[in-house]
Amino acid sequence: MIVLVFVVSLLALMALGMPVAFSLIGCGLCMMFYMGITDPQIVIQNMWDGANSFPLLAVPFFMLAGEFMNAGGMTRRIIKMAMAWVGHIRGGLGYVAVVAAVIMASLSGSAVADTAALASVLVPLMRNAGYNINRSCGLISCGGIIAPIIPPSIGMILYGVTGGVSISKLFIAGIVPGVLMGLSIMLAWHWCTKHDEMRVEPRRSMKERWAETRDAFWALVLPAVIIGGLKVGWFTPTEAAVIAAVYSLIVGTFIYREIKLSALYRLFQRAAETTSVIMFLVAAAGVSAWLITTANIPDELAKMVEPFMGNKMLLTFILMMLVLVVGTALDMTPTILIMTPVLMPVLKMAGIDPVYFGVLFIMNNAIGLVTPPVGTVLNVVCGVARIPMSSAIKGVIPFMVAQTIVMFLLVVFPQIIMWPLQLMTR
Repeated sequence: MIVLVFVVSLLALMALGMPVAFSLIGCGLCMMFYMGITDPQIVIQNMWDGANSFPLLAVPFFMLAGEFMNAGGMTRRIIKMAMAWVGHIRGGLGYVAVVAAVIMASLSGSAVADTAALASVLVPLMRNAGYNINRSCGLISCGGIIAPIIPPSIGMILYGVTGGVSISKLFIAGIVPGVLMGLSIMLAWHWCTKHDEMRVEPRRSMKERWAETRDAFWALVLPAVIIGGLKVGWFTPTEAAVIAAVYSLIVGTFIYREIKLSALYRLFQRAAETTSVIMFLVAAAGVSAWLITTANIPDELAKMVEPFMGNKMLLTFILMMLVLVVGTALDMTPTILIMTPVLMPVLKMAGIDPVYFGVLFIMNNAIGLVTPPVGTVLNVVCGVARIPMSSAIKGVIPFMVAQTIVMFLLVVFPQIIMWPLQLMTR
């Protein structure tokens, strides 16, 4: 019965239009009332405990790093470099979008920020070159959702903190799946556009290519510093976020000289606004997480999936289907915060590696960012391109299907995730 109270109260409050964070608190109060332990102090204490975590300091610093990268010209230089190398291929602007998305994913970890930057530059170019604008927007959207998979990933930080999983291991395990997601939408783009009429960009000389690469050099150094530092053990993910923010500020201010001192206040303000939304969600989820544990909801779920406990692959497949459905109705952050404390005990009972599952879980949530009715990333692209959501949905389907296939292939072949992790953590 407590499971029904949890689900119905949460969905009912959201259906009434209440923000997700307040819905989580309201859901917690409903569960407390049902369990006979209504106490406002419990709510406040668990909200404080939910947000009072040192690893969560990585969130504001990675947000700040993303603001500095966009304002400092690092993002634009990455797109120009990708244009120089692959822009001349038939449908080249699509490949530029994917290559740039993968590189940018290794810089900021924010799907919305990366997608907005990509769309603002590439959508006008693709429209002028005669590309199908719906399909182009779909590709850019699915390119943007690679950001939560490749480190540094804010989604993985939230999962790691909520589930007590090593964030460094999650970061390293996400590299190969993120690249595979990029390759999958490249193949889908090639298949979808082979009969389209479009203008081809002129081929650049090697001199021009290397000039653009040199110009983007300082942007390309950052991913190597973060991954290398985590592997060697020079710093933690939280410290990596600080390094990324400081590095981006220095490059944007003193090397590229595009960040003016007068713009710093606004950049800090935007990062703080985004961080406040995430952190309030984390705090609100702390109430639900405590009550989920107190009410033994994970045990109830374990009883429901008990027939599948002996088959890890089948159980993972079922859990992925569940997350896929939830992801169509909830945004990424609340899905992670709500479902992680529910699923983690089940994973431990079934003997499923939480790092392996975490990568699949974040991939699944990322795909939810382009699925209606929420589709946060898809909404961003629609706003930039000024097209209706219905048109963007038609364009995104082949790329979303390609990435979903990759996700389920990783369920069948878990060694694709685990082998690189074992290799890099020796």
